[in-house]
Amino acid sequence: MEQLAQYKESVRTTWSAGDYDAMMRQEGLYDVGSRLVRTVGVRPGEDVLDVACGTGNATIPAAQAGARVTGLDLTPVMLARARERAGGLEIEWVEGDAEEMPFSDEQFDVVLSTFGCMFAPRHEVVADEIARVLRPGGRLGVCTWTPAGVIGEFFRVVGGYFPPDASYVDPPLSWGEEDHVRELFEGTGIELSFGREVSVIRHESPSAAVDCYATKFGPVVLARQALDDRWPALRDDLLKLFTSYDAVLPAEYLVIQGRRASRA
Repeated sequence: MEQLAQYKESVRTTWSAGDYDAMMRQEGLYDVGSRLVRTVGVRPGEDVLDVACGTGNATIPAAQAGARVTGLDLTPVMLARARERAGGLEIEWVEGDAEEMPFSDEQFDVVLSTFGCMFAPRHEVVADEIARVLRPGGRLGVCTWTPAGVIGEFFRVVGGYFPPDASYVDPPLSWGEEDHVRELFEGTGIELSFGREVSVIRHESPSAAVDCYATKFGPVVLARQALDDRWPALRDDLLKLFTSYDAVLPAEYLVIQGRRASRA
């Protein structure tokens, strides 16, 4: 599907803009990956896949836990930064699509994703791929932003300045709804459980928060360029949002855990 391929190319461009790693450091969001690795209980010697790994949020702590880890991402810029962050850790970094993973069936003991697979356009395709590469008895751990949280508000503010996505693009925030996730994995043999956690994102001021996103977060960096003379209006709306939280953002996310049924 040519339109879908073009959309994915635009995704590469979007996440290549700005400085995602600097934003993650500034907002303390790398802790989420470490917490997920502990929650899922990644063990030495396990084969672990981090889907849409970005700059290594969960990939690196999984490798530090002693696992054999593969990080998959669509964006070469993200993978290059992840390699730098990983230093001497042995991690296989693979450029690839979460909707068409270049891995064998039942290859991994654990599949992880932190704020990554939620941005792939076709959610059910991704869920099926996750189930395909997960071994019987294998474990799943995914963190996704919730629609009700401040990050959900943030995406709605930004999205209000652009036309709706094409019909073949599922809303990323749907991954933060338990019922939607249950439907995605129905029939895959993966038994799910859910929890909610909050990562408190702190900025010096509301204007500093806006500047962080406008210069470091790819979707807003490109929105700023695309909107041209409409950017001040979006900036004002973001400033109002961050001011309402006094620049201390309680960012709620859904923690999805799963286990694939073992063979009888």
